[in-house]
Amino acid sequence: MTRDIEISRGGGIQSLRLNRAAKKNALTAEMYRALADALQSGDQAGDVAVHVLLGSDGVFCAGNDINDFLASARAGGEAPAEDILRFIRLLPVVDKPLLAGVDGPAVGIGTTLLFHCDLVYATPSAAFATPFLDLGLVPEAASSLLAPARMGYARAFELLVLGETFSAERAREAGLVNQIVPAPELEKTVLTAAECLAQKPPEALRLARRLLRADPAAILARTDEEAALFRGRLTSPEALEAFRAFLDKRPPGVPKP
Repeated sequence: MTRDIEISRGGGIQSLRLNRAAKKNALTAEMYRALADALQSGDQAGDVAVHVLLGSDGVFCAGNDINDFLASARAGGEAPAEDILRFIRLLPVVDKPLLAGVDGPAVGIGTTLLFHCDLVYATPSAAFATPFLDLGLVPEAASSLLAPARMGYARAFELLVLGETFSAERAREAGLVNQIVPAPELEKTVLTAAECLAQKPPEALRLARRLLRADPAAILARTDEEAALFRGRLTSPEALEAFRAFLDKRPPGVPKP
């Protein structure tokens, strides 16, 4: 377990808090493993009815740690990519409701994981961005399937390909966010909804959720298709230059000063 993920349980709710504020909650392989382990164990635990994802210090998630991407590229596209894939393949098959509270930036996986959530609450300062193409990569977490279905092709293309940042209001209009609430009220709002769900008859809740959600087999198939392309892109010259440029704080193609 890592201190960068805080896990707590109580009242039927498992809260998973990203707690790597110094790095804007960018996810490392260790954090992916901790999240996957918690989702799996919580789904099997009788005292957990709902999962809740939260950020910290005004940031939800800055996406994947770029150093991990470079490590994966040097390993030929393998680990830590396998830790990421394990987590995103869990998202469509989690058996209990998954809620998220988003304050501040939600970048890359910080946005695409939200397509798997049942309820998403955000503050006015929340901002949603998926700069995959700018890093020489492709969309992941089945977002290429789920985003067009949720928000329509045009808005999905704008988010996933053009790389436009969506404000909290734009995300709400697009159907990604359920409600915008003031920052001091975010966690209370999320936990109140989680408490309400935790009091529902559990089998009826499971069945209703299964009926409402898309076919997990199709989502997993798209996840794997994206992952194969993503893994190949990790070792591409475009991606390697984009990663180095990001770490050097320079535009791609411009030599390091």
